[in-house]
Amino acid sequence: MATSGTEETVALILAAGKGTRMKADRPKVLFEIEGRPMIHHVLDAVEGAGFSRTIAVIGYRHDLVREAVAGRNVETVLQAEQLGTGHAVMIAAPLLESATGVAAVLAGDVPLIRASTLEAMVARHREARAAVTVLTAVLPDASGYGRIVRDDAGRVTAIVEEKDCTGAQRRIHEINSSIYAFDIPFLLESLPRLSRANRQGEYYLTDTVGMAFEGGLPVEGLVVEDFRELSGVNTKGQLEEMAAVLRSRRDDA
Repeated sequence: MATSGTEETVALILAAGKGTRMKADRPKVLFEIEGRPMIHHVLDAVEGAGFSRTIAVIGYRHDLVREAVAGRNVETVLQAEQLGTGHAVMIAAPLLESATGVAAVLAGDVPLIRASTLEAMVARHREARAAVTVLTAVLPDASGYGRIVRDDAGRVTAIVEEKDCTGAQRRIHEINSSIYAFDIPFLLESLPRLSRANRQGEYYLTDTVGMAFEGGLPVEGLVVEDFRELSGVNTKGQLEEMAAVLRSRRDDA
């Protein structure tokens, strides 16, 4: 892997989606929680974790998202067509070409993520000298999530999207949060190898985990105790549920 360039910690926030299930004509990340767009809560965590750069991948009604993040020291890049998480990172890749270090990838609709959790992920990633580190959670019912596949030694070997799971893989309770830390050179070398040969016809960022394992590179899985931190917003009802969690955190502080 290449080692030249500037050592950085970069946060890539995926914020291109419409959020069709929200049943409103605006980007999902601009729905408000506690009076603020949910992407602002994600940015709070990223800034609190001390990332040196933040890049938002925007798409649907991108002018509104760009306006919403103005003044937050965020670079933006346009994903005109949404072809999966891997494609979103491909769009941002040219902004990383001169960098080495760590790139964290997370969605703009996870408003409960904590700065301390992002810091812990980056610290584990660096300590293990990993190619990829993924945040995971263990759920009683893992329906709807990609599964974390580990070998007999407990090493993460792959992430399988639910629609592509075998019967045995569907019985796995450890789930993918879609929040990752990557070695930047490994990420840039892996993106061109992604394929749309899956049931969704999308570029899965999760395929990089299998690439790393097959290449003999370390893959780390960090289990988060409070799975709510990893929860995305898919319905308007979930907005109030997450607002209640944020209020509870303030009360406990």
